[in-house]
Amino acid sequence: MKKVKIKWPNDKSSHSYTGMGWLKAANDANIEIPTGCLGGSCGACEIEVNGEVIRACIATIPNK
Repeated sequence: MKKVKIKWPNDKSSHSYTGMGWLKAANDANIEIPTGCLGGSCGACEIEVNGEVIRACIATIPNK
């Protein structure tokens, strides 16, 4: 796993590892991402990552 810097929308940044879940990374940085189903079907946790909209509950930090 590679350590990457994440820039959050509130001008906050943190470091996490590739392959880690987005919800865990956000929680570690004291960032709240709303959730609903936690299975990817409701869309409550959608966030934008590198210009792409993803569902944070089922996605992991990419190796980019």
